[in-house]
Order: sequence, then C-alpha cells, then structure tokens
Amino acid sequence: MQNIGPGEQALQTPRAAGLAGIVFALLLAAAIVLIRLGIPQGADAVTAPGFTDSARRGAVRAALDLVPFAGIFFLWFVGAVRAHVGNAEDKFLATVFLGSGLVFTATMFGAAAAAWAVLATQQPSGGAPELSTWNFGRHFAYTLMTGYAMRMAAVFAGSLSVLGHRLGVLPRWLTLLGFLTSLTLLFVAPNVPWSELVFPGWSLLLSVYILAVNGRRRQAVTVG
Repeated sequence: MQNIGPGEQALQTPRAAGLAGIVFALLLAAAIVLIRLGIPQGADAVTAPGFTDSARRGAVRAALDLVPFAGIFFLWFVGAVRAHVGNAEDKFLATVFLGSGLVFTATMFGAAAAAWAVLATQQPSGGAPELSTWNFGRHFAYTLMTGYAMRMAAVFAGSLSVLGHRLGVLPRWLTLLGFLTSLTLLFVAPNVPWSELVFPGWSLLLSVYILAVNGRRRQAVTVG
C-alpha cells in the first residue's frame, strides 16, 4: 500500500464536504446569473420603470432564495476542509483562509439583503420606485458583491491555493487556477460584468478533485 504523508492524510475530506462544495458552486453560479439578468449593471442597467417587469423581478427573487443555501453549503465545505487539514496546516494561512471565507459569506448575505431592498422599493400600487432610490439600492448591492464579497473570495482562493501547494495536497494545475482566480476577482471582477463566475467555477473544480482523490484512496484501502 502506498504511504500517505501527514498533509495528504489530513485532506481526506468526507464525500459530503466535496458534495457541499459542488452544490455551493452551482447555487452561487445560478444566483449570479439570475441577478445579472434581473438587475443589469453599467450601460445595460434597466431603468426603475423597467424593473416592474415581472420576469426581471422573478429572476431576482429566485436568485435571492438561493443565496442562503449557497452560504450554508459553503460554510459546511470550508469547515470540513479545514478540520481535515488538521495539525498539518499552516496556522497563518489557515486563519486567512477561514477568515476570508467567513467574511465572504457575510458580505454575500449583505449583497442579497441590498438586492431585497431593491425589490422593496416598488410602490404598493405597482408603480416604479423613485430613480434615486432605485439607483442607490442597485449600486449598493453590486458594490457589496463585486467590490467586497468577490475580493474576499479572491483571498479565500489564493490562501487555499498556497496552503494546498505547501502541503502538496493540491496539484499544480489547480493551484495555478486558484491564483488566476484570485487575481481575476481582485482586479477584474469589480469592472467586468460576469467575471465573478470564475469563483464558483474554481470551487466546482476543487470539489470534484477532492471527491475523485478521496474515491481513489477509499478504493485503494478497500483493495489493500
């Protein structure tokens, strides 16, 4: 049987944790797409009267219904990964990894709450909200998501990639993708719509990799 180092043994994450990461990635990607379609940003931004369209409001409501579940699955995934890294982890990087994950989740919830405020600005009679109110809510939601939540996601991806590289528990291609994801979220996401989708994409690849590795190790232990 092949010997497994302490770092590799520590990252034998349960199947449920890998599945949680996959569910999180899919839910977050769906929420981002629906928000982008329901409340466009920049030159394509819909006017306040246009947001009375039931399809746009339905897309935003669906996205906001997904966000709490995305946060729950993300925290489950983070907790399981950190617990199974165990004593082999770098304390400094692990603290940055955990802290950025918690702040990302809190800021994502804040952005969702701001988007709910945009929905609430519609007048009881069904008329459009005042333009100033609409613009404030829309810009506030996007600032929280792209300016703060995605930058915390960048720190999360970068610190986890460094941690995985130092312990030798992540392949080189996945750590490189993590660094590229981090740079994209830091410098591109606030200015380029849709670029924030790189984070759920990277999270999905990471989760699939962990599931695949753990599956091979369990099979090797069974055969051995």
